[in-house]
Amino acid sequence: MATTADIRNGLCIRFNDKLYTIIEFQHVKPGKGPAFVRTKLKHIETGKVLDNTFSSGHKIEPVRIERRNYQYLYQEGNMYVFMNTENYEQVNIEAKLIEKPLFLQEGMICEITFHAEEEMPLLVDLPITIEAEVTYTEPGIKGDTATNTMKPATIDTGAEIRVPLFIDTGERIKVDTRTGEYVERVKN
Repeated sequence: MATTADIRNGLCIRFNDKLYTIIEFQHVKPGKGPAFVRTKLKHIETGKVLDNTFSSGHKIEPVRIERRNYQYLYQEGNMYVFMNTENYEQVNIEAKLIEKPLFLQEGMICEITFHAEEEMPLLVDLPITIEAEVTYTEPGIKGDTATNTMKPATIDTGAEIRVPLFIDTGERIKVDTRTGEYVERVKN
């Protein structure tokens, strides 16, 4: 068992029988009354952020997690198959553990967070940006660029995003996997 003195950014703890990472904390010692620790906790599975205040000396239960690189291989029903890049061991991951599974590309290297004691996958982090080919989009109308207008487009992973009017079918673009937004056109 640890106490609030051991709190640091990135620490994973069990709180209310759920796993949270500490994204921000502040030790507060008011002039009157006991000291306390104000924290922002991020739920590992859902990503929800929660504000919580611990009294000074409060017992916390740290949980050891490990982040490992895995390569995405293929989808099998509702499961996604990943391979460890070091020992070639394969692991099946449920779709609910992947924030944006529509952006997965075969061969992509992802970071999987594991509960170290139970060897249980908790979360799959995709790379921040991916390069994808636009498989379908309506043609842009020439001269219709007075404003930053966007149009729908489908990329080779099957995801639908919004792109500027000058992007055509067959072009390669960079997409932000966190927001699903167009970043830039990829130069050859």
